[in-house]
Amino acid sequence: MPSGALGEAPGRLGAGRTGVPFSGDEAGRRFERLLSVAGLPRAEVFITNAVLCLPLDANGRNRTPSAAELRTCAGWLSATIDAVDPGLVVAMGRTALESLRRVELHALSLADTGRPPIPWRRRELAVVYHPGARSQVHRRWSQQIDDWRALGGAVRGSRSSPE
Repeated sequence: MPSGALGEAPGRLGAGRTGVPFSGDEAGRRFERLLSVAGLPRAEVFITNAVLCLPLDANGRNRTPSAAELRTCAGWLSATIDAVDPGLVVAMGRTALESLRRVELHALSLADTGRPPIPWRRRELAVVYHPGARSQVHRRWSQQIDDWRALGGAVRGSRSSPE
């Protein structure tokens, strides 16, 4: 089953500089580690963001995309999901999860991190914390590793299931 991972937005030190989601910064390094723990090769995971612009505050720092930006990008996100057609979509963080709710309603929240994926839009949807270092304020790194290990098990389990 091809998988897709959805972040918030390009970061100024990562994708804003490299043009590749989750690369070139600490969030990218942590994401690579989490993919490895899950046993998911990056080349087999389609990675995008809730918004494709680089939202910055007045001081040039990353900021959370606005509701208007999420609304504007929802159609593009929906079309991207349809084109890539991943069997599993993984929302990384609250903003990614909210953006997917604009594509099609779901009942997931960050409290569902570490739980099995749910049916969503003819595929499955799972949630994990964003791989950025600040996420450790709310969920310890060791818990995030466990979440991704479980996610990798769910992906491998669905790959071996008959279609």
